[in-house]
Amino acid sequence: AVVSTQSTGDQAIEWMGHKCDLIFVFFDPIGQALCKRTLNIVEHLNEFAGDKMRFYLSKADTAGTETDRQKVMMQVVQELCKRPGLNKTGFDMPTIYIPSLANEKQRCVNQIEDVCRDIDKSIAHTLQSILNTLDKDCDVLVEKIDEALATDAASGKHNVKAYSWWLLFQTLGYGMLLLLITQFIFSILSPSMLSAVTDEQTTQLVFQTIQPVRQLFALIPEENKYFIFGAILGVNLLCFLLAKILSRTKPRLTSRIKKLHMARRKKLLETIKPKQSDMYAKYLAQCAE
Repeated sequence: AVVSTQSTGDQAIEWMGHKCDLIFVFFDPIGQALCKRTLNIVEHLNEFAGDKMRFYLSKADTAGTETDRQKVMMQVVQELCKRPGLNKTGFDMPTIYIPSLANEKQRCVNQIEDVCRDIDKSIAHTLQSILNTLDKDCDVLVEKIDEALATDAASGKHNVKAYSWWLLFQTLGYGMLLLLITQFIFSILSPSMLSAVTDEQTTQLVFQTIQPVRQLFALIPEENKYFIFGAILGVNLLCFLLAKILSRTKPRLTSRIKKLHMARRKKLLETIKPKQSDMYAKYLAQCAE
């Protein structure tokens, strides 16, 4: 869709109205200050920024005599009161003009100093708000960084514990598996068969080493051997399953990210917050003057 230049300009004014701290509406006694578009924009801005709007009769020195200025102001007020959104009590519209452009001494009251005071007051309020927000933002950022580092440290402890569980159950699982394989091999391997491929001393050493295992399995009744072997295999699989479940780790920050967090935390505490305190002290000193 094609957007007209007028609607685009109105949208730009509305956007600036949301962002700015003060909205000055200058009614020119000579120009078309009361045209429909101007009043539409003013009425729309008043809907969401009525407390920020200030109305002024500009170029008041060119409006003629005091009677002429009163007529102009009455006309402006009448047109504004026709708009429901602008019809409010306590309406004030000071007269202002630039003295340096006046060719001769004017009897018209110039309230341009009130405009300057409003601007100074708004700047002071905004500056104080920014300084307070900066202090709070620094505290929030430091808290977030500390939270991230604490979470990373807790994740490190969890990962060490998870690795310990993994090592324990892996050792148990492979240990029992090794016992079963050893028993199976040497149940079918006689000393004479082993002596055929190695010397007598090595054969005796091997059989002496596995003798406790053979004696342990010899205690199992013959009718229960397959049941015991199956139970050992089940426990073996359970150990591997527990090793996998309990070894789940949590993600950790890389060393580069941790160094970056520490550097940011140090800058916030040692550079930005002291500067904020110094600027706030200067601001209070300036206000006291």
